Amino acid sequence: MTDFTLAAEVPAKDASTVILLRDSDAGPEVFLQRRVAGMAFAGGMTVFPGGGVDPQDAVAEVAWAGQPVSWWAERFGVDEGKAKALVCAAVRETFEECGVLLAGPTADTVVADTSGYAQARKQLEAREFSFSEFLARENLVLRADLLRPWANWVTPVGEHRRYDTRFFVAAAPAGQIADGATSEAAEADWQTPAAAVADWTRGHTMLLPPTWSQLTAIGEFAAVADVLAAEPEIPVILPTLYQEDGQLRVRFPNQEPYYAAGAHPWGKR
Repeated sequence: MTDFTLAAEVPAKDASTVILLRDSDAGPEVFLQRRVAGMAFAGGMTVFPGGGVDPQDAVAEVAWAGQPVSWWAERFGVDEGKAKALVCAAVRETFEECGVLLAGPTADTVVADTSGYAQARKQLEAREFSFSEFLARENLVLRADLLRPWANWVTPVGEHRRYDTRFFVAAAPAGQIADGATSEAAEADWQTPAAAVADWTRGHTMLLPPTWSQLTAIGEFAAVADVLAAEPEIPVILPTLYQEDGQLRVRFPNQEPYYAAGAHPWGKR
């Protein structure tokens, strides 16, 4: 077994990922997207909605409902500027990537139908204006209270693109429809964690270790409310690359079931 090394370490960019949840007769379901093949990062992989923090997320002036920025900073172990950027990016990316908007006309309401914002969604994805400008124009309050901090994974050293990703969980608001109408997704659907892992085990999809790990963890809960109430510890998980039997693998906590299922590095078969 040989550790993988790279001469120059690429800095990890901050990113936010949101695990959208809804209840079903079979337990909680998660919203997943298969990224377009050929993308520079995680092309062809099945992932949760999310993406990199935009510089404007850190300076966004938004009406805010929920725990203060200082609470988020403590939970993720970052300064308040970064905490604000991460939460704003989480809400923005979720809207851009699947049309779910965690915002409402007041601090205790949420938009029931986002179809009227379809054009704005496209413009946001194209960076024609900022998310804070969109919220202000539509008189919407960012509902940070609908999010919960969940995990923190960093792309291994050795990758050409690296992200320091904070995972959030959130229940999909009633009435809103999650979709795959984004340039980054080839397809999208709701699945129970067990079904998603089973698809991967059969070789029908590809899961990165962070995605597999979150699916495995959420699969232990009986309902969405239980996930939202969990309050997990959030250590920084930095996997490492190594070679074994001529194959590149990823070393990460509780990896044994991942490789026992016959997964090649990064879930490829």
